[in-house]
Amino acid sequence: LASLRSVKRTREPARAFAGFGDPIFSRTQVAAVGLGTRSVKLRSAPFAEEPAKRLSSQLAQLAPLPDTRDEVQSIAQVLGSTDLFLEAQASEANVKRSDLSDRRVIMFATHGLIPGDLDGLTQPALALSNPQVTGETDADGLLTMEEIFGLKLNADWVVLSACNTASGVGEGSEAVSGLGRAFFYAGARALLVSNWPVETVSARLLTTEVFRRQAADPRLARAEALRQAMLRVMDEESAKGEDGKPAYSYAHPMFWAPFSLVGDGN
Repeated sequence: LASLRSVKRTREPARAFAGFGDPIFSRTQVAAVGLGTRSVKLRSAPFAEEPAKRLSSQLAQLAPLPDTRDEVQSIAQVLGSTDLFLEAQASEANVKRSDLSDRRVIMFATHGLIPGDLDGLTQPALALSNPQVTGETDADGLLTMEEIFGLKLNADWVVLSACNTASGVGEGSEAVSGLGRAFFYAGARALLVSNWPVETVSARLLTTEVFRRQAADPRLARAEALRQAMLRVMDEESAKGEDGKPAYSYAHPMFWAPFSLVGDGN
């Protein structure tokens, strides 16, 4: 924390936001069911009930996440930005060739993967659009921890709205030693990360509420904005059934508690 606060910027980022969301994982991907459902959708690879029997999965088998489009667009609107990378534009190539050092807030809303979720995946990663869709010939559609170390950021806040983004680099390692450590080394001052699989609708409600509250009160610290957003989701939000009526409350900690602010909370 002392190091994060002592680093002097050579320049202030001129642009408010860059958001990556709703990537396309296969050519046959169809729109996922939105808010009118009682099912719980997670932003992680499918896995067996027993962790030891976790299913190997390929990128094309990941479920689409249409809520992430609304999430990224809502935050961009609050921040007054149009810098969005959605669907096929949410690609590995666009992450690497964009000038992310000029953005104050950077967001990834997608599937978070840990080693073993996909065949041959040995490090934490974020799932981006499949190269079979984007036409990229030198990409695998994964933004891995190793690749994040190579990014050049100057961000006040990086939001990783996906599952298990606070996980370690491997089994038995410290929390936030995977994607979290990589983004700090790349130049982030604070991270919003998740400690377990997140449900997609409640994640959207939580992150957008954080930025709405900061926009309404620019003096509000990031940590306090997150606390207030959690209370709102816990007390006032609920999942909607097919009839549009509340199906169940988001009061359970699985919906509002997975996210943690790491780094400089001010």
